[in-house]
Amino acid sequence: MAAHPVRRSGTATLLALLSGTALSLSVLPAAAQQTEPAPGFSGSLVLDPIIMRARDIDGNAADRGTSEYVADAELERARMGDLRDLFSGIASVSVGGAIPVAQKIFVNGVDMLNTAVTVDGVSQNNRIFHHVSANAFDPGLMKFVRVDAGVAAADAGPNALAGAVVMETVDAADILDAGQRFGGNLRLSYDSNGKTFGRSGTLAMQQDGFEALAYLKSATGDDYKTGAGRTIAGTAADLQAALLKLAFEADTGHRFELSAQRMRDDALRRSRANIEDTFGGRPYTELRRYDTTRTTYALSYENTQAEGLWDPRIVLGFSDVAVKVDQPDFPTVGRSDGSSDSRNGRIENRFHLNDTDTITAGVDFYSRSSHYMDAQPMDLTEKSRNLGLYAQARLEPTERLSVSTGLRFDRQKFTGVDGWRDTVSGLSGNASVAYEVLPDLSLRAGISSVFGGIALEDNFLFDTFTSYDGLKPARSRNYTVGFDYELGELRLDGEVFLTAVDNARGVLRGEAVNFDFESRGYNLGLGYGWEGGFLRASYAYSKIEVNGARATSYDAVDLGAPLGGVLAIEAQHSPAGSDFTYGGSVQAAQAYDDMPGIAERGIPGYAVLNLFVEYASPTVRGLTIRAAANNVLDKDYADRATYGADFNSVAPLKEPGRSLSLVASMRF
Repeated sequence: MAAHPVRRSGTATLLALLSGTALSLSVLPAAAQQTEPAPGFSGSLVLDPIIMRARDIDGNAADRGTSEYVADAELERARMGDLRDLFSGIASVSVGGAIPVAQKIFVNGVDMLNTAVTVDGVSQNNRIFHHVSANAFDPGLMKFVRVDAGVAAADAGPNALAGAVVMETVDAADILDAGQRFGGNLRLSYDSNGKTFGRSGTLAMQQDGFEALAYLKSATGDDYKTGAGRTIAGTAADLQAALLKLAFEADTGHRFELSAQRMRDDALRRSRANIEDTFGGRPYTELRRYDTTRTTYALSYENTQAEGLWDPRIVLGFSDVAVKVDQPDFPTVGRSDGSSDSRNGRIENRFHLNDTDTITAGVDFYSRSSHYMDAQPMDLTEKSRNLGLYAQARLEPTERLSVSTGLRFDRQKFTGVDGWRDTVSGLSGNASVAYEVLPDLSLRAGISSVFGGIALEDNFLFDTFTSYDGLKPARSRNYTVGFDYELGELRLDGEVFLTAVDNARGVLRGEAVNFDFESRGYNLGLGYGWEGGFLRASYAYSKIEVNGARATSYDAVDLGAPLGGVLAIEAQHSPAGSDFTYGGSVQAAQAYDDMPGIAERGIPGYAVLNLFVEYASPTVRGLTIRAAANNVLDKDYADRATYGADFNSVAPLKEPGRSLSLVASMRF
C-alpha cells in the first residue's frame, strides 16, 4: 500500500485567499531536495516531511494516519531556536509562551500534558508548576519528532489520553558520513532582538561498532522588545543544554545504547513566568528567579537486523524536571522547590508475520513522584506506580486496505500528599483503518478509548489540598475521520476530530476534583514539491469545552487552550545551479470571539511573516550560513497558545518584534 501523503501540509482555500499577499512574499527560492539527508547535514535540507515518515518503521500503518512529522529542514532551522521554531510549520501543534521556560505545547487544542511523551523511548513525567513549561526540550538534540494526535497506538505507552509525542535524539551515525571515524559540527548564532548569542558543538566518533557523541549548547542575551517597541524584563536568554551518548552495535545487529541529556534555564523571569503582568489583586515583585532543570537518562537494547518472530526491544530510563522559584513576596516560604520524576521502562517484541504485517506486544511500567518543598517548612509528595500490558497489530489484508488495532491493560497505584491511597485499573482499545478507494485517494478513520488513571497534580498546589475523596481515574474517547489525496507532487489531506476526556484531574477550593473536557475541530493540509523547492502549509481549527461549556484560557489550564483557527505556511526554493536557498514562512491566527461570558474580551488575530536565505559554500566543505528576518512586519502579538489573551486583567507574554538573525554552521 502506498505511503499516506504528508498530513496537514496546507489548505487550498486559504492559500487562494492569501495568494498575492503574505504567501507571495513567503514563497521565495530555496534548497535542492535530497532523498535521505542526514540530520547532522549543515547544507540545504528538504522541507518535505514524507521523508521523515519513511524513516518511521510504522510510517505506513493505519494508526499513523493523523501523525505529524517535523521535516529535516524544520529540525535544522530550529537547532539554535526553541520549540516554537520546531513546530512552526504544523498548525495543529501550537506553542505559546515566548521563552523556553514558559512554552507550553497544545495538540489539536489539548495540552500536551494529556499525551504520552517519550524521548529516546523514555516516558516523561509532564506535570509541574502551572506558570512554567513541563515540556521544555532542546531542538538541537533532535533527529526525529512525531506527533500522534488523538488516536494513539497501544504501544505508545500509558496515559495517552489525547495522543502521543515521540522524540529521538541524534546518534553518532547521524553526524558522521559513511566510513568517517571522527567528526562533528559547530554552530554560532546571533539574534538582534535581545542580542542573543548562541553557540553549540557536537563531536562524534565511531569505530569497530563503538559510537560516542557529545553535544553542548549555550544561549545568552538580553531582554527582547515586542513589536510595540517595549522591552519586557525577564525574557533574556540563559539556556544551557548537553547530551552524551554511547553505543555499541555488533556485526549481527545487537545494539546497546546509553544516553544522558540535561537542559537548564536559570535566570530572573516574570513573577509568573508565562504572563507579562496581571492587574488588580495583591502587589507582587515584578521579577523573581526561576531555576529549571530537565534531565533524561536512557538505556536501550535492540537488534537492528532482526526479522521473523523474534525482534525484541528493551528500554529503561529516568526523567526529571525540577523548578526552584524564589518567593520574595513570601519571606516565610523563601524558595519553593518542585520536582517531578519518572523511573520507567518497557520490554517488547515485534512479531514480523510477513513483509507487511506485524504484532508488537510487551509490558511497560513506571514509578512517578511529584514533590514540593519550601522553608515553612513544607514537604509534600504524590506518587504513582503503573504496570501495563499491551499488543498492537498492524496489518495490510489487501494492497488497498491497512488496519491497525490494539489493546492495553493498566493497573495503577496512587498515593496522595496526606497518605490517601487508591488502586485503579482499566482497559484501553484503539482501531484505525485506511482504504485506498482510488489510486490517488485514501479514506481513513480511527477510534480509541483510553484509560488515563489518576494524574499527578501541579506540585505547587499541594499545600492547598484538603481532600482526595471522590477522585476518579480519567478516561478519554478519540474519533477521527479523514482523507489523503496525492497527485504527482501535490498532496492534499483533511480530517475532523473529537477528543473527549472524562474525569481529568483538577483542583477546586482545596479539593482534588474531576473535570470533563473536550476538543473538537478539523485540520486541512497541502504539500507541493517542484524541482528545487517545496511548499508545506496547514490550517487547524479547534474549540474546547470544560464541563460542557465553552472555556476560557483560565478554565482550561492544564487541559487545553481556546485556539480557534491557526494557519502555518512554509516554502523554500533553490534555483538550479545556485548555492543559495531562499524561503519564508507565515504563522497566523484568526480572531477568536466565541468565548464564554466570563471572558473579558475576544482574542485578536495576527499574521507574522518570516524570511530567510541560506548559503552553502561550494569551496568550504560543510559551511552553511543562514540569514533571517523574523516578524518582518514588526507585529505586536501574543501567540494564540499563550495564556491570558482573553482577560483584560492579564497582559499576555508577547512574542519578540522584528529581529534579524544570523546562523553559521560548520560540519567537519
